[in-house]
Amino acid sequence: MATKLKDNIALKLVFRSILNLIVSASLAFITVFFFIFAGMYLIDRISAVRDIYRNLFSIFTEAVLFGGTGIVLFFLYFFILQWQLFRNLSQMNQTVRGIAEGRYEMDYQIEVSKRSLFSPMASNINNLVGRLHHALDDERKAEQTKNELITNVSHDLRTPLTSVLGYLGLIEQDRYRDEVELRHYVQIAYDKSQRLNVLINDLFEYTRMRHDTSGLKLTTFNLVEMLGQLLVQFRLPLQEAGMQSRLVSDKASVMLEGDPAKLVRVFENLISNAISYGKEGKQILVKTSAEDGAAIVEVINFGEPISSVDLPYLFDRFYRVDKSRTQWAGGSGLGLAIAKGIIQKHGGTISVSSDLEQTSFRVSLPIIH
Repeated sequence: MATKLKDNIALKLVFRSILNLIVSASLAFITVFFFIFAGMYLIDRISAVRDIYRNLFSIFTEAVLFGGTGIVLFFLYFFILQWQLFRNLSQMNQTVRGIAEGRYEMDYQIEVSKRSLFSPMASNINNLVGRLHHALDDERKAEQTKNELITNVSHDLRTPLTSVLGYLGLIEQDRYRDEVELRHYVQIAYDKSQRLNVLINDLFEYTRMRHDTSGLKLTTFNLVEMLGQLLVQFRLPLQEAGMQSRLVSDKASVMLEGDPAKLVRVFENLISNAISYGKEGKQILVKTSAEDGAAIVEVINFGEPISSVDLPYLFDRFYRVDKSRTQWAGGSGLGLAIAKGIIQKHGGTISVSSDLEQTSFRVSLPIIH
């Protein structure tokens, strides 16, 4: 209630106007009496003044003369006081018009004395202009992001699509020597089609995550058991890469409430990355532990480290580390961005660290007690 009264400018204006009326009347009354006493003093000493007064009194009565003078002075004082009151309002109007017409920058601030009645209004307008400025910046950034998304997606989809069309064109024109070469062309077209499918699925999932349309199907599950099953599924890719995996856990059971399908995608992405970029280390280590009511999962590889320049941007969409490495360039650039979104939806965090010894992706998820 006190805040509403404090910000009620209309009520303040009424009170200030009433106060100005009282002050103006008082000043007019005092000024008229000053003229009376000053006139009486001057009449006795200066004949010219005495003549002026006689001429005025011959035209007007004393009541009319002094009353009229008082009324004129009253309106003059009241105008001056009200002008001081509304001058700031006029300045604010000119400033807002200047911002609307583009003569001032969007972050221009209205300067009004804190003692002014319109100080809260000026502050509110400044806040409004500031929020509008940020909204326009966000809109520009969103437009830029959309354009970048379209550009990157177009580039990423065009490369495998060109290969698919090229090899299917060779098959359609019978430009192959034998069945072996035909099967080779078909296999390449199939692999590129799979690549397209991965890119489209990643883009679809990323878009759903961005617009928060991908709901979680919550259920209770054992995180350690899920990670163990994942490593079993990756046994063949690990063998083909000449690598081994190991699951290290200080507990046999760590119960979480979440969407297993989406969390599987997160850890599939992390393990796939570890296989692709950690072949030199010959080993992947998946560690689970419990710290302060959270389950910690670390997916560690011992391959080439990631540059400290790249680490802060690793979870940005379409960001790829070391573009000259074909392994990184082969990804959609959305996997880690999707993983971050899924983990955040579960109320957890994901981070990465890398040095000469190892690269570790660390996931933290709340535990069910």
